[in-house]
Amino acid sequence: MRSDYLLYILAAVFFIITAVSLALVVDQAEKSLWVVTTVVLGLFSIGLGYYQRPKAKTEASQPAQPVPQMQPAEPGDAHVKEAYIAENVERPSEPVPMPQSPSPVPMQVIAPIPVATPPPIETPAPLESELMLVKGIGEKRAAQLKALGINNLDDLAKVSPDDVAKNLMISPKITRKWVESAKELGK
Repeated sequence: MRSDYLLYILAAVFFIITAVSLALVVDQAEKSLWVVTTVVLGLFSIGLGYYQRPKAKTEASQPAQPVPQMQPAEPGDAHVKEAYIAENVERPSEPVPMPQSPSPVPMQVIAPIPVATPPPIETPAPLESELMLVKGIGEKRAAQLKALGINNLDDLAKVSPDDVAKNLMISPKITRKWVESAKELGK
């Protein structure tokens, strides 16, 4: 017998014990202990049974094999039998002849059309800025610093890191590193 079935049966036994304890045990303290214990054990058994159930195995899908077709009984008459066989025999397809035009007109050969290569897509050149020499400052940050009036390394070396951090809404630690780096690069 499968183990999950045994656990389900055990859960049913615990629930029966719960019902019996409710009916027979007189003392309230003992009754609540019996009820709680048996209900918990019953629920535990159900959960364990569910966990132990066999898992569905997925089989590799195999291509469906064609089912042999039942052929109707062959007719008894010889002529009908020959017609039946002739209908069921596969015939190779015959090539269909192309209609000939009444006057021989030479076919025109059309030259292939050369494919035009599309023009190269021009990507905008990155914003070359002296500020981008500082580690951590890219195009966007350089544009933001220029909007604040910081156009080169000398301007960055002279500003207050806290003010720049407040205006850009970033950490002052980052702006301090930028200012120190700008001072070193400016030497």
